[in-house]
Amino acid sequence: MGRLLKYGMGAIPCLETPRLALRPLELRDAAQVQVLFPQWAVVRYLANVVPWPYPEDGALVHYRDRALPAMARGDEWHWSLRLKTDPEQLIGSICLMRGEENNRGFWLGVPWQGQGLMTEAVEVVTDYWFDVLGFPVLRVPKAIANTASRRISEKSGMRVVAVEDRDYVSGRLPTEIWAIRAEEWRARRGALRHKR
Repeated sequence: MGRLLKYGMGAIPCLETPRLALRPLELRDAAQVQVLFPQWAVVRYLANVVPWPYPEDGALVHYRDRALPAMARGDEWHWSLRLKTDPEQLIGSICLMRGEENNRGFWLGVPWQGQGLMTEAVEVVTDYWFDVLGFPVLRVPKAIANTASRRISEKSGMRVVAVEDRDYVSGRLPTEIWAIRAEEWRARRGALRHKR
């Protein structure tokens, strides 16, 4: 798994997929995020806690004041996403969060969208959620209009368990709550391995 960064309850490992290296978030990542993140195609379906227009120091403030302290407390696990072919270029981010309503979030820079990269990242961090952290269920709200993100949930075996309205950067939107239980995830993973 590579190097470990110590936070909160233990170490957050580097993770890998066939095409991606997932590195634990670091403050120095903020400079690259500040360039890629403030794009409407990236932020429109994110929760309305994201300020818009995005401030010039938005990534630095978010990482320094919110994400890194949450990692230190053991409440959240954040990774930067990088192609193995270009490991110094950050292309997006994915995180896991304790809580009853929302346990995973992600974003991907526009040039890398639509290539199946986030599906790879979701697979490896969901394994981490269930197999390393030991949580019994993963829940993720998604705007119904966010078809690309909803497809990722479908591909990963999640199901819709509730529908409600939520506030996003782009406004209040109908939202599906997607969920999967640990035993469902493990059965799905076992079936996929058996097919290969």
